[in-house]
Amino acid sequence: MTFPQDPAAGDPWSVPAPPPPAADLPAVPGPVIVQIGDMGVTSTVVHTPAGDIPLAGSTWTVHDYWHNETKIPKWAIIAAIAGFCVLTVFSLLFLLVKVTITQGTVQVTVTNGTRQYVARIPVTDQTQVTYVHQQVNYVRSLAAL
Repeated sequence: MTFPQDPAAGDPWSVPAPPPPAADLPAVPGPVIVQIGDMGVTSTVVHTPAGDIPLAGSTWTVHDYWHNETKIPKWAIIAAIAGFCVLTVFSLLFLLVKVTITQGTVQVTVTNGTRQYVARIPVTDQTQVTYVHQQVNYVRSLAAL
C-alpha cells in the first residue's frame, strides 16, 4: 500500500504532512553563574544594564581605586574627654588609638568587539577586593573556553 505524496486537504484519512522545520531560535543563555557588581555572567552571555555582551572572546580588566585611611575612633575621643576629669594625663592615651578604614571602588571592565561595559564595585575591606579579582579570573577562564 502506498500513500499519495500530496493528500487532499479535505480527506480525513490521509497521512498528515510533516510540520515545516522550525526557524532557528536564539540559544537560551542559561542561569547566571557569576554575579560581578551589576553584571550577570552565564555560560554564553554577560548580562549588563546596557545590554548583553557575548562571553566568548571577551576581555576583562580590573583596576583598584581604594585606599586605607587611619582615624581616631569616636569612642576614643569621648573616653579621652570624659576621662580628662578623672585622670588628666592618662586619659590622653586614648587618643593614641587608631583604626584603619579601607574604602574605595574596584572597576571591572568587559570588552567584546565594539561593546564595552564598566562596573564600579564599592569595597570596604581587602578581602572584598581579593574576592572581585577571583571572580574576574574565573570569568576569564570561562571566556577562554
